[in-house]
Amino acid sequence: MTDAKLAVVTGASSGIGRELAKLCAKDGYDLIIAADEPAIRQAAEALETHNVTVEAIEADLATVEGADRLISQIGDRDIDLLFLNAGRGLGNGFVDQDWRKVRRIIDTNVTGTVYLAHELGAKMARRGRGRILFTGSIAGFMPGTFQAVYNGTKAFIDSFSIALRHELKDSGVTVTVLMPGPTQTRFFERAEMMDTKVGSDEKDNPADVAKTGYEAMMAGDEQVVSGWKNKLQVAAAHVTPAGTLAEQHRSMAEPGSASSD
Repeated sequence: MTDAKLAVVTGASSGIGRELAKLCAKDGYDLIIAADEPAIRQAAEALETHNVTVEAIEADLATVEGADRLISQIGDRDIDLLFLNAGRGLGNGFVDQDWRKVRRIIDTNVTGTVYLAHELGAKMARRGRGRILFTGSIAGFMPGTFQAVYNGTKAFIDSFSIALRHELKDSGVTVTVLMPGPTQTRFFERAEMMDTKVGSDEKDNPADVAKTGYEAMMAGDEQVVSGWKNKLQVAAAHVTPAGTLAEQHRSMAEPGSASSD
């Protein structure tokens, strides 16, 4: 169908990204979904039950080659909704981390995301219509002791997305940033943080987080923090000294903190 609406979702194999894709499918959007693991195929099969066309791309969006695969798959098609959701975390002390893993966090969360925003955002701006949702994080509001690189990348995304929104304000393209707190996804397992307090504590439901972001995007809002506890945490972060925030983060993310109250 030439008049089909198209949504593109990165990091859609599980968690928030998969839930965002579900919301798009329920609203009748055809989908191009991408992730760096084979599970993206199973996600596509599940989404096809909503009677929409779903194309799955297994690509490493931390690389230009992977991002270009996604861009090539989209081709000349118009994008109505773009969800830049792919992201990774990494726990432990910075100097103890494997540099290759550190670089992968930066390349996934920042470099790959910004490259896709540049290439696909320009396409949407030329068309004069569309909506973009970045998945940022409340982590961007605090120095991330024992998660320093991840929090730094999310501070970048939180800031970048709002700046981009104001650059595009007369283009017909809206930009929204979703800022979740800890969410029940594979994030903490993949980040090697299951022995931390934040890794073992109760977390938000990814379906609820995705719904909050999706509704904010469709309303054209600038930003949204999901969950009232996270909203309180962000409000407190604005008036709390950075050093205090860094020590608070230590208590949540220090390896072994799951065993202490």
